[in-house]
Amino acid sequence: MTAVYHFAPTLQDGKVLTMATSFATVTTTERRFPLNIHFPLSPVANQRLKIVASPAGTLPVQEYRADLQGPLDKYMPGKSRREFQMDEAIFSQGDQASAVFYIQSGSVKLTVVSSSGKEATIAHLPAGSFFGEACMAGELLRDASANALQPSTIIRIDKMAMQNLLGREPEFARQFRSYLLARNVRMQADLVDQLFNSSEKRLARLLMLMANFGQETKPVPVIAKISQETLADMIGTTRSRVSFFLNRFRSLGYIDYNCGGMVIHSSLINIVLHD
Repeated sequence: MTAVYHFAPTLQDGKVLTMATSFATVTTTERRFPLNIHFPLSPVANQRLKIVASPAGTLPVQEYRADLQGPLDKYMPGKSRREFQMDEAIFSQGDQASAVFYIQSGSVKLTVVSSSGKEATIAHLPAGSFFGEACMAGELLRDASANALQPSTIIRIDKMAMQNLLGREPEFARQFRSYLLARNVRMQADLVDQLFNSSEKRLARLLMLMANFGQETKPVPVIAKISQETLADMIGTTRSRVSFFLNRFRSLGYIDYNCGGMVIHSSLINIVLHD
């Protein structure tokens, strides 16, 4: 099992700090640890998780944090907005790193490719997420590729424009720092989950996080269509195992499908918490 780390910046008192924010595991085998430890969600998120007996309803409108979205809505030189179609590349590994990106709507997948040609998924980023911010810490070339997982609206902010925004908007800078720290905690939890949990638990946890259960924002129980290959890459197992577990979750009433994608019911937490 190979861990690939991606470093992202945060700012404090005008100084750029660097911290690890994500990982990917390049493997197609099951866990080899004889431990029976579960790590469902971060402690903060787990306290906010409420189990609802009834099935989840339709997809609600995604809510954005006004303190992050507001400043990005204002006119500024060096900022642009673009629509991306499913699977369209936003940037590729090796491209010049000169801007930060914000997902206004949709979702994005980050991947890396090794020198031997093996591809690994780093992260699945929902609406309201930043990516590409490593350029703020001196990254010259992209160490990962970013592709839209579904039709997405992406805001691109030039590096200099982002520096100016952080300097003149203290509240935005504080929230941006908090966002990066929270994502760092999430990625550490992902690493522990990858090391100690079974692939079934990893899949259940991933689906619940993708549906926003246990987060500060309102749950979005319908996950847009995503391939089983992508899910397998994200939890470090095979597509056939993902297919087996999804069929099992459906038979137990934990997930369902409609024209919008996969419907995640809150009862899926039973798989995550089961010893």
